[in-house]
Amino acid sequence: MKHKTDLDHIRLTLAGDAHAFSLLVEKHKDVVFHLTLKLLKNREEAEEVAQDTFVKAYRYLPKFKGESKFSTWLYKIAYNTSLDAIKKNSNAFRNVTIDEVTVNQISAVETVLDGIEKEERARVIRECMNELQEEERGLLFFFYFKELSLKEIVEITSMREANVKVKLHRARKKLLHIVKQSVEPELISHYGRT
Repeated sequence: MKHKTDLDHIRLTLAGDAHAFSLLVEKHKDVVFHLTLKLLKNREEAEEVAQDTFVKAYRYLPKFKGESKFSTWLYKIAYNTSLDAIKKNSNAFRNVTIDEVTVNQISAVETVLDGIEKEERARVIRECMNELQEEERGLLFFFYFKELSLKEIVEITSMREANVKVKLHRARKKLLHIVKQSVEPELISHYGRT
């Protein structure tokens, strides 16, 4: 029996097989939810936006041309639906001002993070990412956690490639600054001053 691809399920859905679309939802629901949660930082709202994403995907499925992967097209819908929800709710995300971050400071933070257990490191990074703006969180999520290519991120966000590169670089610097501010006091309180 041949394994069906996303395109096979799309063709079946367009031919009237609702079960085929439910298989697409099942395959992609976790990633869509994690993306919406990263952007919205609210579980209930993220669940609602993830559902809206699949409703929109179903409605606009006839417009999917297959020029990109279905997952890329779906992430674009999730990303834009999340941004619309943020605008609608006009949540005020904290805007962290970043002073100049040097290469030595980045290396120092990365060295400290290397010394922290993997689970603890993941917790610290998740908490610190919540302090970034939604666009920054989204770009870091796509690039580092989903390991999407720059081309895929450009397609999802509708930004120019050069703009994505600059924003990714700035978001990484900002995240490292936040991690440095968060981790150092924690380590000092845990291990005492030297």
